[in-house]
Order: sequence, then C-alpha cells, then structure tokens
Amino acid sequence: MSEKIVIYQKPTCSKCRATISLLQESGQQFDSVNYYEAPLTVEELRKLIQKLNLPVRDVLRKDEPAARNLIEASDEEIIRAMVENPDLMQRPIVVRGDQAKLCRPPENVMELLK
Repeated sequence: MSEKIVIYQKPTCSKCRATISLLQESGQQFDSVNYYEAPLTVEELRKLIQKLNLPVRDVLRKDEPAARNLIEASDEEIIRAMVENPDLMQRPIVVRGDQAKLCRPPENVMELLK
C-alpha cells in the first residue's frame, strides 16, 4: 500500500497518542490532523464514516453528556452534532486511501499498515 496515511486525533487523548506511536514505529509517513484545531466539515465527516464502513452511531461517543440529546436523532443530525462538538466523535480515526479504521484499540491501525 502506498496511499497517504492520515490520523484524525486529539493530542490529549491517550488512544490517539498510542496510535501515533505505532505509526511512528512503523516507519511510514503520515499526516496528523488535530480536528479540534482544523474542524471537519459535515461532508468530510460523512466521507470518513463511509470509509470506516460503520453505522454513524458507532462513531458517536455515547458517554459524552451531549450525546444524551441524540438518542432519537437521525444520522444526519448526529453527524452535524459531531461537527459542532468534536468531543462527540470517537477517536482516533486513521485513513489510508479508501479505507479507515477507528483505532480503539490503537492496534487496529496495524490493519492499515500491511
């Protein structure tokens, strides 16, 4: 695989830091996007979720207080809420080409490094 690797992360997140360490150890080049400093658009998040091949609700951090308001929400409402409040989005997400992995646990990134 030669596609560019991108990690969407929050620097204070332990899972993000562990995933970045695994990427560094692999020796492969990657870009890191702190999506708190460079917020995702609705369209960008929608594309990320498609690459993850997961239901929208699986990308939602359900333990966040703001998630309680989204119990009855549509997928589109959840995506918009995650864009407005990045704490609602599971992290880290690593993308390589048309594939993406939610790296919880961080070792999930290894599937993209083969």
